Amino acid sequence: MKAKYQAVLDLGESLNIQNGDVKEEAGVLKVSGTANTAYEKNLIWDKIKEVGGENPSDIVADIKVADESVFHRHTVKSGETLGKIAVQYYGKAAKYKEIYEANTDILKSPDVIHPDQELIIPNL
Repeated sequence: MKAKYQAVLDLGESLNIQNGDVKEEAGVLKVSGTANTAYEKNLIWDKIKEVGGENPSDIVADIKVADESVFHRHTVKSGETLGKIAVQYYGKAAKYKEIYEANTDILKSPDVIHPDQELIIPNL
């Protein structure tokens, strides 16, 4: 079972999931741990569904979230805009307004962001 879900385990490792535990019992893989943010937890669940289908019966995951005050913290890369970042996290460019509002302490305008700024991606 571990081999089937190796991509999930690898993703957990790359996201630095804390207190990670993996056990196989009676043909069911049991994984647990704590993701930094809800966004990272969603990434884990998306990978589980990608590997095992929409409702896999051969894996049980208990993923907690360390920081529930934000959806994620994003470090701006060259060429990004708030619209592109909003599409990445929310699927809609128009949600850039929510990101801007959550970061008015460091952003003077929604049209000007700089590489290496750490933006709060708020829970919606």
